[in-house]
Amino acid sequence: MQSLDRAFALLEIMADAGGEISLSQLADSSGLPLPTIHRLIRTLVDNGYVRQLPSRRYALGPRLIGLGESASRMLGTWARPHLAQLVDELGETANLAMLDGDKVVYVAQVPSPHAMRMFTEVGRRVLPHSAAVGKALLAQLPENEALSTVRRTGMPAATDRTITTQQAFAAEMAHIRDQGFAIDDGEQEIGVRCVAVPVQGGPAMMAVSISGPEARVSWDFVDKAAPIVQRVALSLAGDLNNQS
Repeated sequence: MQSLDRAFALLEIMADAGGEISLSQLADSSGLPLPTIHRLIRTLVDNGYVRQLPSRRYALGPRLIGLGESASRMLGTWARPHLAQLVDELGETANLAMLDGDKVVYVAQVPSPHAMRMFTEVGRRVLPHSAAVGKALLAQLPENEALSTVRRTGMPAATDRTITTQQAFAAEMAHIRDQGFAIDDGEQEIGVRCVAVPVQGGPAMMAVSISGPEARVSWDFVDKAAPIVQRVALSLAGDLNNQS
């Protein structure tokens, strides 16, 4: 069991480092002796969960992709009833998203019944600074980690409303932490407004959102929707913890 715990810890360290790392960095981060790390890494390499690069550094391996895809499908199955509840109560499209490296990936969606509705393909990856789900996710991190993420990705303007400076983004993070939800006010796509809430207490960093055209998602709608999305996010966290 100890070896299993250590192997998972090494994979987590590699993921936090961006997916690629040296043995010495693993030793510094894990506190484990180099012989122990080398033995565990060789086992992970032999099973395809880690691969050795020509530079002799190590990277996350291809077998993790299949595990991640299966986990994502199961997560979508568990989340869909909660997203459907949001759609029933609010009438707009509901999404579930997670951090995938420095980007946000949409893992589940239930569409609005309206003919004019928002649609984001499950599996789509976006930059976090311009999306409500991305901002809700980064607001769960310490400020220095959130700012390091947007420094790495850059902060390109998707619309004229996109936040493009670190100072403004830090202020936005503080506001989100204070009010408990994030808003995308036409920052990713003109004419679209979105409300997102972190799934706090769940087994992974996730965010739930509701989005639609500004004509329907008014500021009065936002005031009504935010506590409903918060309630559903809390319920989803409880269900996922029970599943795990």
